[in-house]
Amino acid sequence: MIFLRTTLPCLGAALAITTLPAHAAGLGLSGELGTTGVGVHLSVPLAPQWNARFGVNYFDYSFSSSTNSVNYDAKAKLRTFDALLDWFPFSNGLRLSTGVIYNGNKIDATGRPRNNGTYTLNGNTYLASQAGQVDGRIDFKKFAPYLGVGYGNAVAPDKGWGFTADAGVMFQGNGSSSLSSSGCTASALICARLANDVAAENAELNDKVHGYNLYPVVRVGVSYRF
Repeated sequence: MIFLRTTLPCLGAALAITTLPAHAAGLGLSGELGTTGVGVHLSVPLAPQWNARFGVNYFDYSFSSSTNSVNYDAKAKLRTFDALLDWFPFSNGLRLSTGVIYNGNKIDATGRPRNNGTYTLNGNTYLASQAGQVDGRIDFKKFAPYLGVGYGNAVAPDKGWGFTADAGVMFQGNGSSSLSSSGCTASALICARLANDVAAENAELNDKVHGYNLYPVVRVGVSYRF
């Protein structure tokens, strides 16, 4: 619902802009690939040197990570929506961009037992068959300012295909982690200690992701002006 409340006003503004007679003769559509995943952007002309750009980006990929105690199988889920303003200060395709990004990026992680079938959490060892499963998630703040440079004007006077590129930074804030265990079949005393050790592991994981407050945005693609 937050995503809809954010995107619908922006899309409504884009549709309203396209009714302006002076500079709304053509729209541009771009497809890109980069650190935000696979993306599609709609460029709307505002003035001779200004465009509005709205886009969605999506991608999933799996990887392995670890803290001092636990190894994790992780999956990054990239989900962003861009509402950007492009300024073309020169007569070529160089642009300066700013705006806000709805940041739905997150990482889901599952603890992976050691080869002997145990977890070690906060210095204590547990049988995975008794401890159950350890799951975690890393989230970032939902609205992130963006600042970058790029090349390519999807609504340039010459109709047809073009090249587009972006290089910038999304100020996503510090990540926060949430870690929990489920399915503990040991005694109540051991399960209670496990819960405390999972909380300690979560604090370590939170420290690990705390410094990733800047997300690099690099993408290239092609555009088409209608």
